[in-house]
Amino acid sequence: MKTDDLIALLATQAEPVDRSAPARRYGGAMLVSLLGATVLMLATLGLRPDLAAVSVTALFWFKLATPGLLAVGAWQVLLRTARPGMEAGRRWGLVAGPVVVVWLAALGTLIQAPAGQWVPMVMGSSWRSCPFNIALLSMPGFVAIFWAVKGMAPTRLRTAGAVSGLLAGASATVIYCLHCPEMQVAFWAVWYGAGVLIPTIIGALLGPRLLRW
Repeated sequence: MKTDDLIALLATQAEPVDRSAPARRYGGAMLVSLLGATVLMLATLGLRPDLAAVSVTALFWFKLATPGLLAVGAWQVLLRTARPGMEAGRRWGLVAGPVVVVWLAALGTLIQAPAGQWVPMVMGSSWRSCPFNIALLSMPGFVAIFWAVKGMAPTRLRTAGAVSGLLAGASATVIYCLHCPEMQVAFWAVWYGAGVLIPTIIGALLGPRLLRW
């Protein structure tokens, strides 16, 4: 069979591309991520008892907004890095932005406080468990997001794995905020960041193996 005949034969059997498939795939993964983290949080940690009272404060919403915006940024980067031959480019700024903001805010609170309060502000009362709790809550999202990304045939496997872990960690952190009683920005900058970093590093390590197609 000639090459032109083969191409013509394949073309006649081609079906229209479902352009909504990636959105449905990622949307399902994010639904699993948020619902899974919520169920795990309620089952193992519970809601903070003063949630109703603290939810009317601007600081609490800043606490939620930081990982929320980080998740949005990771989502935007993943839409590019999970597809063959595409670069994230300036979208990396959407990831860096929330991190820079929370660290600047943390630095500002430390500068305004007496030096003797710096250690309690950074360490809080739950620094030992906080990162690992976030990593635990990220597990459903980690599995679901990896499944979604693998179906998109990524070529930069380590980067796609790291961003998948980042998205899972940031989403889990949003849910963890409903449990965590810590209200110091310096604490969030260090220990929430460490919690998000765990699935990010694991994603980078496992990406070349789990995302291969």
